[in-house]
Amino acid sequence: MSHQPARASAIADLMRAGRETSRLSMVFRYAIAERLGLTVSDLECLDYLADVGSATAGQVAERTNLTTGAVTSMLRRLQQAGYATAERDPADRRRVIVALRPERMAELERPYERFAERAERLIEDYSVEEVALLVRHYDRMQAMYLAELDSLGSGDTTQRSA
Repeated sequence: MSHQPARASAIADLMRAGRETSRLSMVFRYAIAERLGLTVSDLECLDYLADVGSATAGQVAERTNLTTGAVTSMLRRLQQAGYATAERDPADRRRVIVALRPERMAELERPYERFAERAERLIEDYSVEEVALLVRHYDRMQAMYLAELDSLGSGDTTQRSA
C-alpha cells in the first residue's frame, strides 16, 4: 500500500498540469484571435471549417456551443472579413452551407507555425507507445468535454462521479 501516497501525489500533479495547460491554451487562443482581429468563437468556427471543409450553420452552432442567432452574427462577420462563404443549400433552401475561403488558410495558420514546430520537437523523442497513450488521453478528454457540454446544454446541473 506504500505506493498509494505516491500515486495520489502523481495524480494531483497531473491534474494541476492539465489545468495550467488548459488555462494557457485559452490565453494563447485569445492572443491569436486578437492578432487576427477575430473573437475566440470566430477562430473556433474557422478551425472547425478547416477540419471539415464545409458545414451547415447548425453544425457550426453545435460545434461552437453558440445559439443559432449568435452563429448568424458570427457568420456575417466572417463573410464581411472575407474568411468564409455562406450559401443556401440547393437541396434544402432552409439550410446554409458555410465554408472557409481556402485563400485565407495561410493567414490563419501563420500565428500557429512556431508553436506547431515546437510541439513537433517536443514529442520527437517519444516512443510510438507514448504517443499512442497521449492520443488515447486526448480522445478520452474530448469525449468528457462533449459529455459535459451536452449536460450543460440540456440544463443538467447534477454532479456525478465518473
